[in-house]
Amino acid sequence: MVLIFNQRLSLVALLEVALGGAALFVIFGYVMSSHVPVIDGANPKVFGSGGVVFAVSQLAAFGLVGLLRAGTMDRLGPLGLRLLISTSLGAVICHALFGLLPEGELYRESIPQATVMSFAALMLLRGFLLSGVQRNVFSRRILVLGTGTDAAAVARAVGTLPPSEATLVGFYPVDAVNRAVPSDQIIPTSMSLEEAVARTRAQEVIVAVREQRGGSLPLSHLLNCRLRGVRILDLPGFYERVTGEVPVDSLKSSWMIYGDGFRQDWGRRFVKRVFDLSAAMVLLVVTLPVMAIAAIAILLESGRPLIFRQDRVGLGGKEFTVFKFRSMRTDAERDGIPRWATTGDPRITRVGKFLRRTRIDELPQLFNVLRGEMSFVGPRPERAFFVEQLSEKIPFYGARHTVKPGLTGWAQVRYSYGASVEDAVKKLQFDLYYVKNHTLFLDIVILLKTIRVVLKGEGAR
Repeated sequence: MVLIFNQRLSLVALLEVALGGAALFVIFGYVMSSHVPVIDGANPKVFGSGGVVFAVSQLAAFGLVGLLRAGTMDRLGPLGLRLLISTSLGAVICHALFGLLPEGELYRESIPQATVMSFAALMLLRGFLLSGVQRNVFSRRILVLGTGTDAAAVARAVGTLPPSEATLVGFYPVDAVNRAVPSDQIIPTSMSLEEAVARTRAQEVIVAVREQRGGSLPLSHLLNCRLRGVRILDLPGFYERVTGEVPVDSLKSSWMIYGDGFRQDWGRRFVKRVFDLSAAMVLLVVTLPVMAIAAIAILLESGRPLIFRQDRVGLGGKEFTVFKFRSMRTDAERDGIPRWATTGDPRITRVGKFLRRTRIDELPQLFNVLRGEMSFVGPRPERAFFVEQLSEKIPFYGARHTVKPGLTGWAQVRYSYGASVEDAVKKLQFDLYYVKNHTLFLDIVILLKTIRVVLKGEGAR
């Protein structure tokens, strides 16, 4: 993992992006130079802008189909199919963008050849990385300190990562009682922690011991490992990096107080507000026809009201009125008792089902963004009734109200629709990650992931 714009990114994924982008640029330049040998005295600069547009278009398409995440494919067959889809989509995007360039028509003639060559080159690149190079060169070797249930949970989390990302090398016990991991992976205490790290060539030690008082941890040995360049992570830090969430059950107030992140400076707020205003105005103009059709469909099926208004809890715990296209019957809560939507909820109309699946019902919230009550990206706002209940049952729940709620969020693109306290806990863990690490770069990542979620129809109820 490497840290860029305060976001932890896979080194392998960055390498693939860098090599892929360079390959696409070179391929397009080569095709152009061979396709049209003389342009402006054969000045190679004329190909530069076209090569950049082609590379960016293809990489954007890879992101939309999930090919920029390291380890998403471990077999060439499924990988080849997804690459074929993405390169074709990239060609379409590129064809549209070339219309904005002075030499656009000339560039468009080279798209088919460049696309075929890029598909072949990227298949070779991915095949090379899948051949074992990733595991041998980039995989982090992880030693877990502890052998209890937390250590077993860490092992399961490491197991969800591709071999190119991490390799579990063993468990070092701190007591002789708790044993929830395979005995053959437990390192004997006849050797010290430093010796175990050296023997296993571990690069990271994960402290999977929740109770750290009473001298249970070998602090002097951990310090020696740290001074020798071995990275030491506690449970919250490990889960934050690996899963993109902050586990509530292992979280302490001191970690939030003394840890990095949770920055709410004026510069970040200013950049976020400018981005919100610009994006909301553009999207409003683009989606006005869609909103008009949605309004007519609601009117024809179930009449008025077209817009559903509901009080939600926003920044600082203050309530505001959120706007949505009405997707439920007008008597959805005739008894006055708030309730979550469920799978196959009979209160949802036929038009409403489509609006929810495509997220069109959320478009009126662009006016909430313009009014400053919401942001494009942030935790989804909840009703005060549920906030009161969840705050009593879930620790640190109020932390999600330290940033503006959003049209979409980290929890929305990483977890399905929440309709229970257990779901709320899981979503809070993703929300805490966002509150701790939010940047404009992460907002853009979330928006790109949101496009994928909407296109695939995930999470809607």
